[in-house]
Amino acid sequence: MTRRFLVSGRVQGVGYRWFARGEATRLGLVGYAANLPDGRVEVVAGGEAHALEELAKVLARGPRAAHVTDVVSEPVQLTESFTTFSTR
Repeated sequence: MTRRFLVSGRVQGVGYRWFARGEATRLGLVGYAANLPDGRVEVVAGGEAHALEELAKVLARGPRAAHVTDVVSEPVQLTESFTTFSTR
């Protein structure tokens, strides 16, 4: 199962992508976190459904310096193969 999360708020320049990578890795997920030009962070993660549910919860909280105002989640099909979780 793969989900795409679009995270809004003060999420760039506060270590959010590194936070997402650490949490996704801890949960055994693969994929990436990337800054978007509009100020949001995109997180694409694949793995077990329960791990994706947990990731959604921690993404809504974010790291201490972040201020998350919204997380939109949608199922997606991966167009590339991942073996780890990375930042872009």
